[in-house]
Amino acid sequence: MIPTAHARFRSAATLAAGALLLAGCGSSVTAAPGPSGSAEPVAVENCGRQVVVDDAPTAAVGMHPAQTELLLRLGLADRLAGQAQATAQELPGDVAPLADDVPVIGEAMPPSREDLLAVEPDFVYSPTTYEFTAEQGFASIEQLEQAGAAVYVATGGCADRRMSGEVTDLFTDLENVGEIFGVQDEAADLVDVSQAELDEVAAAVADVDKLRVAQVYVEGSTLQAIGAGVEHDILRRAGADNVYGPDDPAFAEFFAATITPEALAAQEPEALVFSAYDEQHEAATREYLTTTFPDMPAVREDRLIAVSSADVFPGTLGNVSIVRDIAEQLYPDAF
Repeated sequence: MIPTAHARFRSAATLAAGALLLAGCGSSVTAAPGPSGSAEPVAVENCGRQVVVDDAPTAAVGMHPAQTELLLRLGLADRLAGQAQATAQELPGDVAPLADDVPVIGEAMPPSREDLLAVEPDFVYSPTTYEFTAEQGFASIEQLEQAGAAVYVATGGCADRRMSGEVTDLFTDLENVGEIFGVQDEAADLVDVSQAELDEVAAAVADVDKLRVAQVYVEGSTLQAIGAGVEHDILRRAGADNVYGPDDPAFAEFFAATITPEALAAQEPEALVFSAYDEQHEAATREYLTTTFPDMPAVREDRLIAVSSADVFPGTLGNVSIVRDIAEQLYPDAF
């Protein structure tokens, strides 16, 4: 992804225990009461809030390329007023041209309060609540609502869901966003394709002898283990026997925990999955893991599997695609 991924990672850890993150997460879609004779507004339960839109948004902002991609794939290019963090991750080639005329705001970081409000959005779609941290200079959810924008956070990025998120939380988002924009058929098609891919992987790994797999994140000499949230579910669906899980005390309050090299070595994982934000970060992580753990089964068997940091963010199509990527590298004979 980008060099700011670690900043996001640290900030998320800092915010996790604070009141800055919104509590709760829901997924129901209902029709809110509307004036007699008018189209009924759509009300969606999201992160413990009710998101209400009176009409289909016409000035949406994707707060990360993954959310921008989803809006483009739903056929909403003409409804986009801005694309945020656009230099954090390239859009897939088949949809990138659709965003050529969409203003870029925020470059690699979430946009400042002023830059986001300047495009006058009426709908803001984000992967997590981090993008609305007022202390970072970003527009808060309350400020955006006061400016007339509805705010939707990926279900897996809600504070109360961050520890228990699943890949299929994306389907909740697609259904909700499809309802909000009136593109239910397009959303249903994306859900069907994604579910079919997950089903195909599940069938392929159903009878494999599961490998013990740890997911880690390395920045410099700091080693963190990932043990909960959508990241944990991604490994589970890829057929991994997760070394770390949400029942471990280390992950009681946050999906990641700093660990010592000795603690990881003692687990003797047979494969390591790690996220990287660019090629340099991937190379540095590989070097750290191979030099620090030369006798680890994962290193001896050359099972160091890199995934994009952007693909483990909640509510992205990458959550689905890397299930297959990881499974194919763990069990190549099953595909």
